[in-house]
Amino acid sequence: MAGELDGMRVAVLATDGVEQAELDRPWQTLEEAGAEPELVSFGTGTITAYEHIDKGERRTVDVDLGSADPDDYAALVLPGGVINGDFVRADADAVAFVKAFFDAGKPVAAICHAPWVLIEAGVVRGRRMTSWPSLQTDLRNAGANWVDEEVVVDGTLITSRKPDDLDAFGAAIVDVFAAATDEETVDA
Repeated sequence: MAGELDGMRVAVLATDGVEQAELDRPWQTLEEAGAEPELVSFGTGTITAYEHIDKGERRTVDVDLGSADPDDYAALVLPGGVINGDFVRADADAVAFVKAFFDAGKPVAAICHAPWVLIEAGVVRGRRMTSWPSLQTDLRNAGANWVDEEVVVDGTLITSRKPDDLDAFGAAIVDVFAAATDEETVDA
């Protein structure tokens, strides 16, 4: 897996309440593949990750959302966590940041409760997706084709259900992000 994403800058958008495993494992996968993930959040300092409903470890924010430019990143990862997903979808700047990746045709990966943000951004209609099971009605009502699979790839969108699916989610991230980089190279 080493080297497929060499030098790729990847935004990882999260705030307090992010599911720790869904932040840490994709981050590690990105780094092992040579990418440069950056934690984008609502302010500088740190955020508190959670292990389900229990407070976990703190993570240092790399870039304040207010100064983050989607054009500076090749891809986006949206970790889950019910608190994180709800806070991020309620922030207009965060939703606009996410929508900009879709508008530019850049790859986006979302797990667990993160698809709430995609609903808010208006980018799920007609897409085949998965999520934490409790979001299936929300996704269907927003026009998505929800399926119960560990990982779903629909074009440049990758979705996954839960921490148990992180191996498949990480593999799909590397594959899809690398393919997007290959397409950019061919287009240039």
